Amino acid sequence: MPLRGQIRGRTPRGNMIPDEHPRQSFALDEHNERWEELSAHPEAQFPSPPFPAFEMLIEAFARLVARHPHTTFIGAHVGCYAENLAWVGRLLDRCPNFFVDISARIPELGRQPYSARRFFLQYADRILFGTDHPANAATYRAHYRFLESEDEYFAYDADPDAIPGQGRWRIYGLFLPEEVLRKVYFENAGRVLGGFYAGGRASDFSESSTLSA
Repeated sequence: MPLRGQIRGRTPRGNMIPDEHPRQSFALDEHNERWEELSAHPEAQFPSPPFPAFEMLIEAFARLVARHPHTTFIGAHVGCYAENLAWVGRLLDRCPNFFVDISARIPELGRQPYSARRFFLQYADRILFGTDHPANAATYRAHYRFLESEDEYFAYDADPDAIPGQGRWRIYGLFLPEEVLRKVYFENAGRVLGGFYAGGRASDFSESSTLSA
């Protein structure tokens, strides 16, 4: 069976070939930490069978990336496998044409802060900033807190008093150094996508973007 996503969107710079759903979307049972989210959104459920298993899809994607070394791939949602940073790291090591963004995955990254911090430090040149949400000051603040602070056990949603959107857990800040923040916030995007601002300090970027709405 082919990858579920196929090519569903075009930009002047390339195509989007998703399988964008997290591993939990493929097995809704009593062990699934995202049971509430998936129960509220049945369109995001892809149980196997009848759908292909997550492992089959993600390995097919890895083969696609490796088969086309002259094509740049940006794996949204930390390569769709934020739950397994070791797997993502191995693909980054094998394929210099592969990059990832962090959109919609600070909940997964933030509950494994030691592994996530090591991942950001090791692959600082290969990670792009993203949120998967419309521009919103509260959403940006939550992301900046995760990336920049050493705060512990805080809500990952833009509204800290709301029921968590992806699972009932909290996250920890990564306290990333300035040089890594610069790359993640804008330098990597400028290098990979082109046409982006590449000056200033990371602190300038985050401060100017976290003004009250």
